[in-house]
Parts: sequence; C-alpha cells; structure tokens
Amino acid sequence: MRKIALEEHFVTEELAGYGAATATIAQPEVWREASRRLLDLTGERLEEMDRSGVDVAVLSLNSPGIQAETRPELAARAAVRVNDFLAEVIAAHPTRFAGFAALPLQDPLAASKELDRAVTELGLKGALVNAHTHGVYLDDPSLRVVWEAAERLDVPLYLHPGNGFDAGHVLSGHPELIGPMWSWGTDTSTHALRLIFGGVFDDFPNAKLLLGHMGEGLPYVLWRLDSRWDFHNHQGIELRRGKPSEYLRQNLFITTSGVCSDPPLICALSALGADHVLFGTDYPFEDMTTATEFLDSAAISEADRRSIAHVNAETLLHIAPAADDSQ
Repeated sequence: MRKIALEEHFVTEELAGYGAATATIAQPEVWREASRRLLDLTGERLEEMDRSGVDVAVLSLNSPGIQAETRPELAARAAVRVNDFLAEVIAAHPTRFAGFAALPLQDPLAASKELDRAVTELGLKGALVNAHTHGVYLDDPSLRVVWEAAERLDVPLYLHPGNGFDAGHVLSGHPELIGPMWSWGTDTSTHALRLIFGGVFDDFPNAKLLLGHMGEGLPYVLWRLDSRWDFHNHQGIELRRGKPSEYLRQNLFITTSGVCSDPPLICALSALGADHVLFGTDYPFEDMTTATEFLDSAAISEADRRSIAHVNAETLLHIAPAADDSQ
C-alpha cells in the first residue's frame, strides 16, 4: 500500500544552529545521531524509506527553524534560501519527496508572500510552523494575511511543537516534563485552541490546520470542550458555529507521527473521521519502520488504512495519485 508520510524533518548547515535550545532536551548521543540524519536528505533517508515502505516523504524544516531568528529581514532571506533548496531536492526526486515551506513569520506580509511563492512557483504543499514566533501565536491579528493566503491557495498550515515561550510553575523542578514528552503537546494543543477562540476559522472557514502526534490530545476532549463552553462565561467571545468541536471536526487534520498505538488512532478516527487522519513517521526522531508496521497492523478497516496511508494526503496536499492507485 502506498504510504505518504508527513512530518519528515530536515535541516541545513546554515540553519542547524537555531536548534541549539532544542538540543538541551535530548540525550547528547541521541541528539548527535538525529542531527546527522537531519542533514541527510537523499542518502540514508531514501534507503530507510525503501526499507520501511515509505513511498513519499513530505519534508519540513526542523524546529524551531527560522522562527528562532530575531531579525525579520534575515528571517525573510533565510526562508527564500531554504525553500529554494527544498524545491531543488524535490525536483531531483519528484516521486519520493514533497515539501512544506518555512515562513518568516517575524514579518507577516513577507510570510504571506513567501507562502504564495512557495506554493505557486516552487510547488510546495503548504507550510509548517514551529510553535510560536517570539511569543506571537498564529491567532495574532497581524498573521491574518498568512491565513488569507493559505485559504486562497487551498493549502494547510502544519503546526508543529517547539520550545514554549515560557514554562508554567507546575513544571518547575521537573525538567523531564519540558519538551516532546509532555509540555510541547500541551503547548501545541493550546495554540490550536487559540485559533478557534481567536476567530481564525470564523474569518477563514475553509482554512486547514494540521497537527502531528495524533492531534496533540485534542480528539479525546471534544465532548468536554463543548460541555465546558456551555458552562463558561464567554467574556464576549462568540463562536459562529456554536461549539468548539465543530471547528476541530472541520478545520483540523492530524497525523499519526510519533504515536504508534491503536487506541489513540481508533479514537481519532471516531472523533474526527477517517478523512481527517494522515500518516507520519516523525523521522529522524522516531523509527520509520515502527511507524509503517504500526499502520500496516493497526486494528482498523482496510478502507481507513488506505485513506490514512495516502488518499487523504493526496487530497489535502494536492499530490497526484500513483499510476496504479488500486492499493
């Protein structure tokens, strides 16, 4: 069965230094190996894709990417360079790779223009955003121009975790909770909820948000969100669709990246629908073969397996089906 994998990370020598803060979270030897693999796009990566059965990898710049840059003008130039580089890699291997653009969100207008260029001229499939940009989240009014471009181009924004702007006191004394094991997930799910209550999907009802890691926990709390929304003092906030879950079911798409377990997958399918779940491996931070074997053996229907493996990605990202689309 054809497999298209999202959330497949890479980095360039120029931008590798931006990941220094993330490096402190990982065990040194693990980070060294991941860093080596991040820099390799067409050697070991293609070999691993062949071994594990990944047909297409949708590549994206590793966290925090150019969002770590404090100078907007440098971020804008870096985005052009890395997106051009990614497009060249894809052009050399057009049947094996697709890509998400990196955006200079420090300058919203430049980010909007770069998304347009990346999609219309370079053929990239949307953009991946690594958490906040110096404390600015995607619901900020200044970033409406980016959402306008994404909706007009009919491409998703993939919201990927990164180091939080700050750390809650509840995490103090427990550094093991800071990072991808826990705090990144709660930060990212909260960021996604800001988009709902910040009116992004009311302003852009056809915008598409992608979350990895089986939706960062959101598929499990739809009923609770609706129930407590009815309970809460809304503080003047109105939702045109009435319930938070309506936005998650319509605008949210998730990937299986980094979560190879049947129960959360079954819950996500039930909560969001089989057409909103896509495949991902989280390479090189997770094992590619573990991810493909999980999808192959998960206790789901063959129709849902096919949708997750490649059909949903072909639809959402406008990737042409394989010549033989019978699998």
